[in-house]
Amino acid sequence: MEANTQKQLEIAVKAAAKLNGSDQIAIAVGELFPLADVFLLVSGDVERNVQAIAREIEDELNQNGVKTLRREGREGGRWILLDFGDLIVHVFHREERDYYELERLWSDCEQLDLSDYIAEGSRVDPVAGAAGESSDSLPAN
Repeated sequence: MEANTQKQLEIAVKAAAKLNGSDQIAIAVGELFPLADVFLLVSGDVERNVQAIAREIEDELNQNGVKTLRREGREGGRWILLDFGDLIVHVFHREERDYYELERLWSDCEQLDLSDYIAEGSRVDPVAGAAGESSDSLPAN
């Protein structure tokens, strides 16, 4: 992954964490998907939270000089896609995330460690190798 993409990922992960974006997973899709290097998956608990997380990620990346190429689904607040070129962010309502299971669809790709970007106590997916899962998060099924 290029340093520029890595910096974008860091900004997006931290922005999502500010608004309690949970279960963050980054997937290196570049070898199988020629239009991007990384997918970042983030969950929110309600539609407004999903919209706020997406807005915060987009604002932070735009403020750091990263242009939004495409945005889909913001009005509904169930699955918002933000395309920044090499980084594509999917912000899901938890129900949509469970239904579409993008992690399973892209399971042949490497999951990137986000532990350096997420503060202790944040809710992240332990499978992705990130530390600091909070005690209030539900166990994986």
